[in-house]
Amino acid sequence: MAFPKLDVVSSLADAYSKDGTDALIVIGHFDTIDDSALAEKIQQAKTTDQRVGSDVLLLQAEGVPGQRLVTAPTGPLNRDFDDVRQVFDAAHKAAKIAQDAGARHPVIALNNVDINDTRYQQAFLAAYLGVCQSLYQPLEAREAHGEEAIEPTENVTLVGELDADWAMAVEAGKRVARDLAGTEPERMAPPRFAEYCRQAFAHTPVKVSVIDDSQQLQHEYPLLAAVGRSSMAVERHRPCVIRLEYHGSQPERTVMFAGKGIVYDTGGADLKTGGHMAGMSRDKGGAAGVAGFMKIVAELQPEHLNVVAEIGAVRNSIGSDAFVADEIITGHSGKRVRIGNTDAEGRLIMADLLSHLREEAAQADGEHELYTVATLTGHAALAKGPYSALVPNGHARRQKLPDALFDAGETYGDPTEISWSRREDFDFVKGRTLCDDLLSSNNGPSATTPRGHQFPMAFLVGVSGLDNHGIDSSRPLSYIHIDIAGSGVEGGDWQHGKPTAAPVTCLAGHYLKK
Repeated sequence: MAFPKLDVVSSLADAYSKDGTDALIVIGHFDTIDDSALAEKIQQAKTTDQRVGSDVLLLQAEGVPGQRLVTAPTGPLNRDFDDVRQVFDAAHKAAKIAQDAGARHPVIALNNVDINDTRYQQAFLAAYLGVCQSLYQPLEAREAHGEEAIEPTENVTLVGELDADWAMAVEAGKRVARDLAGTEPERMAPPRFAEYCRQAFAHTPVKVSVIDDSQQLQHEYPLLAAVGRSSMAVERHRPCVIRLEYHGSQPERTVMFAGKGIVYDTGGADLKTGGHMAGMSRDKGGAAGVAGFMKIVAELQPEHLNVVAEIGAVRNSIGSDAFVADEIITGHSGKRVRIGNTDAEGRLIMADLLSHLREEAAQADGEHELYTVATLTGHAALAKGPYSALVPNGHARRQKLPDALFDAGETYGDPTEISWSRREDFDFVKGRTLCDDLLSSNNGPSATTPRGHQFPMAFLVGVSGLDNHGIDSSRPLSYIHIDIAGSGVEGGDWQHGKPTAAPVTCLAGHYLKK
């Protein structure tokens, strides 16, 4: 896994003495410059180029590694709306410029960034992750051209304070998430998705098991099997459930994830039209994020956590055996679900996964926190923009879990916004007749449906049996649905945008922070 390896030093002098360093990237606000020697070089450059300090630029400068000086301004960092993403974004732009100029081992330094401000206490991490995000190349490209050819930057030296092992573990997880989310639908069809996971977790404490027998899936994951019904006839497209399991030596809590892994979403019988099918190979971003978080767990091996994830890797195909609207399907929990729209398939995938996890949590002792993670609704992207949407249940709210995730997202540069589930959401998904217990969705686009990203959480609570574990029960369970439809790719470009690996950094910051 050839992302840039990180070395951390305490001074520019130490960085300059490192073998092979060949560029200096300075990130920050340039109204003042901390280092006097750099100040002189930058002020001299300003006399001939007024963009210095306002645009990301490559300067030729004597006395710095490789004579390459990249100034990467963040802009002011003291306004109400400023946050650590400005450091990430500046590093993202600068890394590409440095690499294109021939640098293979840049030095990164921050200028005029107050790490005592709580907003910027993870600025060093943000800088490193911004570099890695910028230089990442897709899996298919690496396999075609070779990692060394298209990802030539091998090392990064950071001047500052950062646990290098922890930072590289986070990047390892983000790289897994980007690979799984961004890879085209044949290369990452369900069996190959499972094989990637087997390889990613080989020789680690994370146990990988795969259910791909069609009869077992139909019996234990009937809603998932219905979505994958039309893909069963094509061997390379057959669905599977991938279980990832880690047990800490002194666990204080158990965290459980259900990940939506729709490797391609045609919309099914409610076919996507008008060009809206393009980019639907990224509909597995939720499952990718879950696997990415598990990769960090595998790297760090925390003593205080048990982590269990179930991923549904499914292709929502069209064909003569496709499931259709109006079907009534009994899920794993025993709830009868009337299908409202076959393009609302992700919640069906996660329903059975969550039901299994809920059942497991209810029978165990100790604190359990359950999540569903999905690129689920256009409404989340419309309502929350580039932020992951958190929709918690009552017990999670009482435990202040969404608040903790919100704070972690702000600190680590992977921000979220909180939405609340309301009675209207639960009323929306109630069965309409004596034939059905729940309605999976309406038959209109989520983006034009009031509360279009909130009511799916209510459906998941009902269909999984989590409604029996609310604040009024003897065994309440914390649950948060995370919709990353707005945060999953750069610029909201689902066909071509680079996956962001949301919400991996946020989860790592909350559960695995050092």
